[in-house]
Amino acid sequence: MKMFSTFRILLALSILLALACDCSAEVLKIVVNDTIQPISAEYISRAIDEAVRRHDDAVLIEMNTPGGLVESTRHIIEKITTSPVPVILYVTPAGSHAGSAGIFILESADVAAMAPGTAAGAAHPVALIGPFSPKIDDEMKRKIENDTAALMRSVASKRGRNVQAAESAVLESKSFTDQEALQQHLIDYVASSDDDLFRQMKGKSFKRFDGQEISLSLSGQAIVPFGMTLKEQILNFLMDPNIAFIFLAIGALALYAEFNHPGAVIPGTVGVVFILVAAFALNLLPTRYAAFVLILGAFALFAAEAKFATHGVLTIGGIALLTLGGLLLVDSPIPEMRVHLLTALAVSIPLGFITAFLMGIAIRARRNKMVSGAQGLIGESGIVQAALSPRGKVFVHGELWDAVSTQDGDIAAGQTVVVRRLDGLVLQVEPVNVPNTAPTPVAL
Repeated sequence: MKMFSTFRILLALSILLALACDCSAEVLKIVVNDTIQPISAEYISRAIDEAVRRHDDAVLIEMNTPGGLVESTRHIIEKITTSPVPVILYVTPAGSHAGSAGIFILESADVAAMAPGTAAGAAHPVALIGPFSPKIDDEMKRKIENDTAALMRSVASKRGRNVQAAESAVLESKSFTDQEALQQHLIDYVASSDDDLFRQMKGKSFKRFDGQEISLSLSGQAIVPFGMTLKEQILNFLMDPNIAFIFLAIGALALYAEFNHPGAVIPGTVGVVFILVAAFALNLLPTRYAAFVLILGAFALFAAEAKFATHGVLTIGGIALLTLGGLLLVDSPIPEMRVHLLTALAVSIPLGFITAFLMGIAIRARRNKMVSGAQGLIGESGIVQAALSPRGKVFVHGELWDAVSTQDGDIAAGQTVVVRRLDGLVLQVEPVNVPNTAPTPVAL
């Protein structure tokens, strides 16, 4: 009897614990307001893993993105479609859009929603065209288009959405307003807020990626924000190609300063740190390494300007190369992930003139003779303090030196002499010929 009572108590505690766990389920919310790149993919992936660990009811992703990288997009789609926790993707606030890669992620979500005044689409794959870009022929272009279109058909069909309309966003670069997307069944809801979205979802089922039909009741559920870690925030900041290019330029300028002032240490340390940070960020981006050749060529022209003094011609050429190298540095499918022209010019023009100026100072310093120490006395003038007959004292550079005359005859005190040689601690000097100031006789 006692064992039966203990069993009932344990059973009651288990039921209470299960109810407590169920009541504590929440909605984990993240905000993606940036381009789609490796750091945003890591952030979304970590959030889904955290929601699974916490046994949350759903993950809510609020998105506003111009698009991004294909590999990062595929990683996010894979994480969403395999997530045990339902993922709700909500394009918000008004004026936002899920462009390019964004509409792929939107269509892959369990529940797709948009706020009034938002847009989605224009997912046609693009590539930069430039002198260092690999030439894409028509056949390769078709392969890329077909591959991305197949990805869109796959996620849209699995979610039971309009495959034809979704595919047109890829092949025809179509964009859709919130109402157009709702009418063509690209999304499930148009909602003005999270609460409005949850009210519309109540009691309605949706299709998961494995084909299972489920419904969620999220009204009144606690929404828990999930932010980026400090590491992700720093890396996300550095993933801006403009920031990476600026860091690269600052590092190069600091190394120039170190080369011109060996032993200063601080400029060299700053230069190495900034260049390594820039290299780390560029390694995560689709970087054109051929652009580094243009950047190195720019610095070569800056150095040549200081040596050959072409009155700015080489400096202008270096600025042009550095600007072009910056523009071609990151090969991204969207303008938001490329170095902007204004950034390239704002970095290239000051850096060009500063590096040419510093290099000019360094070259002139190497050409000049030493003006310090004992060798700095050669060619200097002094005043005889004690007559040289032949040895005496000469006052040079604020110091009194032993000196001997290199010419026959004595040199009287007070006469100006020039230092010609240094023999140990004895100066060898010769008198300065003072022109005759006596009046010239004039014949009348």
